[in-house]
Amino acid sequence: MTQPAYKVLIGMEIHVQLATASKMFTGAANGFSENPNTQVDGVVLGLPGVLPVINRRAVEMAMMVGAALGCEIASQTKWDRKSYYYPDLPKNYQISQYDQPLCGAGAVELPLPNGEVKTIRIRRAHLEEDAGKLLHEAGQSVSMVDLNRAGTPLLEIVTEPDFSTPEEARLFGEELRQICRYLGVSQGIMQQGHMRFEPNINLHIFDDGKVYKTAITEVKNLNSFRSVERACEYEIQRQLTEFLNNRSAAMQAGKSTRGWDDDKGCTTLQRSKEEAHDYRYFPDPDLVPLHVDADWIGRIKAQIPELPMARLRRYLQMDLTRKEAAALLEDKAVADLFDAAINLKRLPKRIANLMLGAAAKTANALASERGETVLISDLGVGADQYAQLAGMIEDGTVSASAAVTVFESLCDGTGMAPMAVAEKLGLLQIRDASATQAWVDAALANHPQAIDDYRNNPKKRQASLGFLRGAVMKLSQGKADPKLVGELLEKALAKLG
Repeated sequence: MTQPAYKVLIGMEIHVQLATASKMFTGAANGFSENPNTQVDGVVLGLPGVLPVINRRAVEMAMMVGAALGCEIASQTKWDRKSYYYPDLPKNYQISQYDQPLCGAGAVELPLPNGEVKTIRIRRAHLEEDAGKLLHEAGQSVSMVDLNRAGTPLLEIVTEPDFSTPEEARLFGEELRQICRYLGVSQGIMQQGHMRFEPNINLHIFDDGKVYKTAITEVKNLNSFRSVERACEYEIQRQLTEFLNNRSAAMQAGKSTRGWDDDKGCTTLQRSKEEAHDYRYFPDPDLVPLHVDADWIGRIKAQIPELPMARLRRYLQMDLTRKEAAALLEDKAVADLFDAAINLKRLPKRIANLMLGAAAKTANALASERGETVLISDLGVGADQYAQLAGMIEDGTVSASAAVTVFESLCDGTGMAPMAVAEKLGLLQIRDASATQAWVDAALANHPQAIDDYRNNPKKRQASLGFLRGAVMKLSQGKADPKLVGELLEKALAKLG
C-alpha cells in the first residue's frame, strides 16, 4: 500500500514550576526536598477553615515569562476551581485560571539548526497550583503520596499547533527552558520536575482527494527533551499506522491522553481526553480577581534581561559560529562573563576560544572530580583576566599553548594579572628578530632532509614547513613568536631556492 502524504500538527502544553520561596497560595516552603510531606500546611492539605492568599512574586514571575514570549498581559485576571479527584490533590480541586488567564496570545521566535527562524504562536499562559506526587516503590502493592509538590506555583504555557516535526517540539522545550533560566524564574532542573511537557499530536492525511484528520492525542508528563522528541515520533507513526490499518476506526476515535514508556519506547492509552465541562470550572470564592495596571506591567518588563535569541543574533555578528554562540548561551552566568570580557577587550573570537577551550576543559575536570556541575563562570577567573589574556595572545606576548598554562594558574583564585603569571612562569614569547633568526638557522642546519622535501616534493611542502616550524619552537623552548618564525622560515627557504 502506498503511504499517503500527511501533515504533522503538534501543539505543546508546558508546565513550569516557578522558583518562589513559598507556594502559590500559602507560606509553606517551596522547593525540592527528599523528605516526603515536610513542606505542607493546612492550605496544602485542604483543612477546614483555611484560606488561600495570592503569592505576588509568582504573579510577577508569570508576567515576566509572558512578556518574554510576547504575550498580552491581562489588565484583570481571576482564579477558578478545577474539580477532579486524585489521591495527590487533597482538596479535590485545583486552583487554576480558566477564561481569564494572566497572559494571553503571544509569539516567540524559534531558531532552527539550518539557520532559519520559525515563529511559534502562544495561545495563553496561566497560573495554577501543582498537585502532589504518587510514589510507586518497587515490590510494594500500594502507592504512597508525597504532598511536598502540592501547591507549588505552576505556569502552564499553551502553544498553537505550530510544530511540524518532533525535533521542533524538542527545540522549543530547550529554548523555553533557557528563557526561564535567563529570567531567573526557574532553575530548569529536569530531574526535579521543574518543567514538564505535554505534546498534543494529530495528523492531516491527504488521500483519495480528501483530508482526513486523526484524533488529537495528548502525551502526559514528559520530563526530558529526548522523551518529547521520541514520544512525538512514535505517536506520529502510531496514528498513521492506525489510519492505514482501519481508517473508519481511526477517524471515529476521540481525543485521548496517553502515557510514555521510555524503556519500551511507546505510548500507552490512559483515558479519553476530558473537556472543560468535565472539570466543572467556577470562580474561586476565596480569592478576589487580580487587577494589573500599566505601571506594574512596565516595572516587570523593565526587569527582563537580553534574552537568548537576541544574544544569539549579536554573537553571530561577531563571527562566532552557531555552535560557539550556543555553548556560551547555555548558562546566563557564562554569557554575562563573556559579555563583560568583550566590553573590556573587543576580541570576541579569542575570548570565546579561551572560554570554550581551556576554561571548559578545566570546568569539566573539576565537575568530574567533585561529582557536581561546575560552570566556566565558577572558576574564579574574572572578565578582566580573560580580556588581558586574550590581548596577550593577540599581540603575540604569549603563544596559544602557553596561554592555557597561564589560564590554569589563574584558576587559583589569587586574582593575579595574566602578564604577571606569564612572567613568573617564564612563558612570555620572545619577539627578538635576531634571536629568532638564530633558531631558524639552527633548525635548517639540523634538518637538511626537510629542506630537500620542501624544495623538491610539492606533496610534502606544507608538511616540511610545519616540521621546521615545530623544530624552531622546540629550540626556543616554546618562547618564539610563531608568526615571526613562519615569516623568517619562508624567507630563508625562498633564498635557498
